[in-house]
Amino acid sequence: MDNMGNDINHINDPTLPQEMAEPGTAIKDFGKKIFQGDKVIWSVFIILCVISLVEIFSATSTIVYRQQNMWGPILRHTMFLIGGVGMILLIHNIPYRYFSLLIFVLLGAIVLLVLTPFIGTSINGAERWISFLGITIQPSEIAKISLMGTIAFLLSKQNGANDGLLFKWMIGLMVVVCGIIAMDNLSTALLLFGVCYLLMFIGNVKLVRLLKVAGAGIALVLLVVLLLNVIPESWTDSGPLNRLGTWQNRIANFGGGKDLTEEDYYTITDDNYQVAHAKIAIANGGLLGVFPGNSTERDFLPQAYSDFIYAIIIEEMGMLGGLFVLLLYVILLIRSGMIARKTDKMFPKYLVLGSALMLSTQAFINMAVAVSLFPVTGQPLPLISRGGTSTLITCAYFGLILSADRFGIGKKKKDDVSVQSDSGHNEADDDTGYGTSDDIEPTEPINKLEDKVEFEIYQV
Repeated sequence: MDNMGNDINHINDPTLPQEMAEPGTAIKDFGKKIFQGDKVIWSVFIILCVISLVEIFSATSTIVYRQQNMWGPILRHTMFLIGGVGMILLIHNIPYRYFSLLIFVLLGAIVLLVLTPFIGTSINGAERWISFLGITIQPSEIAKISLMGTIAFLLSKQNGANDGLLFKWMIGLMVVVCGIIAMDNLSTALLLFGVCYLLMFIGNVKLVRLLKVAGAGIALVLLVVLLLNVIPESWTDSGPLNRLGTWQNRIANFGGGKDLTEEDYYTITDDNYQVAHAKIAIANGGLLGVFPGNSTERDFLPQAYSDFIYAIIIEEMGMLGGLFVLLLYVILLIRSGMIARKTDKMFPKYLVLGSALMLSTQAFINMAVAVSLFPVTGQPLPLISRGGTSTLITCAYFGLILSADRFGIGKKKKDDVSVQSDSGHNEADDDTGYGTSDDIEPTEPINKLEDKVEFEIYQV
């Protein structure tokens, strides 16, 4: 009877302590406050992190042998994932309006891209990283997310009268950024340009303008192919044209398999080394795989923990495991589309779609390379492959999606309704779906900032 009396008193006066509190309630409430946003997106993120930890621990055998440190590679990757979770928690608590500032991040990224060939650090024969005070960053990853955010911002500012001017700005930024990246990383440049182009198509840019860009792109590709066939091989062996020779060999090896004899096809050479061992890994996996930790091809594939980690996943988890990983990225894309559909404002809508397209497209390209459906590129599998800057930026994309889901206008929040009820609002106010004055975002300064940015664009 005393316990019943305590419960009744607690209901009448919530400030009184409740002795018979339900176990785990405090932890559950704390988790809800910290991990807010769409539960499906969070679930996909957590599952990908678990798969990443398991496969990186298995696939980094060559690094372990080289460093003579069994736990070093996995601890490094774990720290980056923990940092990525922190980045998500930070970004998904920021209202989406602040991400219009990505246009200024893009300017800094362009400066870093220009400086990379001169002060960059060479890793695996490519100068794509900059080291500063012991910290190594990849400017192209920063440029990817900032350019995507800038395109989303400019698309949201279309009003019919300024479409032509904004289109020129978007194409100009895309050409400059992707052109600089293409000098050392053509696959990343094409991926970034393609995602931004698709985002412009979704953003109701006039079809005639997009067709003109497509025509210019096709003409440029034909010109590059012609140059690859005309330029002597001695010119592409070294120097600034070295990347042209790399792509020439990759395309030739990808499309020339039909002309080989059976003996030559099954002979492993320096040209087909990665592709051949990726096929062996997939063949070893079968339906159920050899289970994590039992891969043999991880010791032969040079980038088993990065570019070809999907082949290791299939070898250890089988075709079913490979399909499961593929399904996770499909769910991410579909769920992001549902979030964008529920969002009334254009800017968060394009942010969600751009982030999801960037992650899923990069994942599909990585998987296609691993199963020999696409020429070899240097694209890692988002969130699963070993990386530093790429892992953190991938988590930033998840943060953008969750932020747009939380703060998108037009979505009624259950938390707001409960706050209104506790504040004594009438039913008419509750039906609006808006919170109290304390819950309303300080939109005026941010809107002024957006107007200032837009004004500066027109002035230029």
